[in-house]
Amino acid sequence: MTHPIDRHAFDISARIRAVQPPIIPIVAEMIRDNPGTISLGQGVVYYDPPGEIARGVARFMESPANHRYQPVEGVAELRAALGAKLATENGINTRDSEVVVTAGSNMGFFNAILAICDPGDEVILLTPWYFNHEMAIGIAGCRAVSVPTDEGFQPDPAAIAARITERTRAVVTISPNNPTGAVYEREVLDEVNDLCREHGIFHIHDEAYEYFLHDGAQHYSPASREASKGHTISLYSLSKTFSLASWRIGYMLIPPHLLDSVRKIQDTNVICPPVVSQYAALEAMRLGRAWCQPMIERITGVREHLYEQLATVPGVVPNSARGAFYVFLNLPEAKRTDLDIVRALVTDYRVAAIPGSAFGVDEGCYLRVSYGALEPETARQGIDRLCEGLRVLARS
Repeated sequence: MTHPIDRHAFDISARIRAVQPPIIPIVAEMIRDNPGTISLGQGVVYYDPPGEIARGVARFMESPANHRYQPVEGVAELRAALGAKLATENGINTRDSEVVVTAGSNMGFFNAILAICDPGDEVILLTPWYFNHEMAIGIAGCRAVSVPTDEGFQPDPAAIAARITERTRAVVTISPNNPTGAVYEREVLDEVNDLCREHGIFHIHDEAYEYFLHDGAQHYSPASREASKGHTISLYSLSKTFSLASWRIGYMLIPPHLLDSVRKIQDTNVICPPVVSQYAALEAMRLGRAWCQPMIERITGVREHLYEQLATVPGVVPNSARGAFYVFLNLPEAKRTDLDIVRALVTDYRVAAIPGSAFGVDEGCYLRVSYGALEPETARQGIDRLCEGLRVLARS
């Protein structure tokens, strides 16, 4: 005897249905359909990883034990190197914290959300937000609460305080910022961190772009304050700095009382970060920031060309982006939607950007432009095409 199948049988979960599709693959499909398009979309770097990581891969291959599972929180040698880097470069005393190696910074963020939140809890994101953060919160069954930044895309502590409720579990900040390139002021980050402590909630601070600084901007880690101990979660990545995007290595600095929870989550999700990638990362850490600096300076040169060209385009208002490799363009006179403008840029001018609505901006028309992903000469060609298109599209 057959039984009637429930109309919800074989459905995907409502939680996943509610999560927006990632915008990068959508724009990537447009690019594939329009050969010759120069992409100013995805947030990666133009340069290759250091050749020295081959030494790490060779070291990995020397021990058969490396082909078996390794510690959930990461190989001890790499964790020690990361702790030394945090002490030297970020001014963080890691004695009362735990370093956990993750399969990329996105995993670190997801670890944090799952460790501190229950379904229905709220996490405050500053708009424009990083779309993968908003997606992770939704996948965890939690609610992202959007709080606008000010006109310079800096956090507004008073606006954040006004949105804290009994269900709020964390405030998320990103500096240097994706998608705006803003570098948050030290005093503002301290105020947000203090606000979180006073309300008994966590401050999750994403520092993936910490080396990408321009015009004399200074990076600041709120976890360097003694007052931040116990409620600050810091996230880092080697994807951008050392061009190890596909190697999937990031790390997080967490209060000790979260370690057992993060271990449970990571053991269930990935067991341990890719061990061969950890050995490569160890060699990258031995090279340090000095290795990255010449490539970042070339990216700064592309940024200068971008601002010079944007200054010649009526109807486009770029923000002052002193970090990362993004500019968030405001098109206040545009008559089309941001996605329509992106389509027109690809089909008519063979250049791609990312619509601002993907970052939680519901009003106005914005585009995120990424200028670090291409060899400088190609990036300049893409910028010239972008500006040619925006001379028409920004006011039509």
